[in-house]
Amino acid sequence: MIHPDTELRFVNRAIGYGVFTTRLIPRGTITWVRDRLDQSFTPAQIEAFPAHYRDTLLKYSFVDGQGEFVLCWDLARYINHSCDANCRSAGFDFEVAMRDIHPGDELTDDYGSLNLEYDFPCSCGVPQCRGVIRPDDLLTHGDTWDREVAEPFRLIARVTQPLWLFSEEQAPITDALAGRTPVPSVKASHVNVQRLFASRTAGRSIAT
Repeated sequence: MIHPDTELRFVNRAIGYGVFTTRLIPRGTITWVRDRLDQSFTPAQIEAFPAHYRDTLLKYSFVDGQGEFVLCWDLARYINHSCDANCRSAGFDFEVAMRDIHPGDELTDDYGSLNLEYDFPCSCGVPQCRGVIRPDDLLTHGDTWDREVAEPFRLIARVTQPLWLFSEEQAPITDALAGRTPVPSVKASHVNVQRLFASRTAGRSIAT
């Protein structure tokens, strides 16, 4: 579920639509949380769909740490990529605001953390743009992303959290905030997406 103070706006013909804030979202705010209305599909289920359904699922879903494709039911599926994302995961099924996100700003995350199947060229325009987003970015940059999200994560208990009610991980998040357990690394969610389909497709892309 996406933060309620957001709306869908058209960006341009190349990008399509994006999710923008309508009010200030302070640093440390949970901007998205996986909830019970989000749909999950196994690789076998996706392979059984006709091609046009598979294409849609691949475009709008991400792959979780269990190797399932997650299709968000609301505007969250329209969040665009940035190599300087203002929303990141701390190893849980939610994303947190990395900095204050002001009214009219676009919410972004890093697609390199979403278990891609293939490389894709990036032209996000930020100074630190990586140029190409790769399936192994999660392993390559995960330690850096963990360090960057550590302070925003600690702020979770200090700001208003309209999405807290929808989290299925309240107990482990509370334990991590209290220092009773370590904050899980975002790298723990890495899976090899191509390998998920290897036994069924013998190396064939599921979009063919």
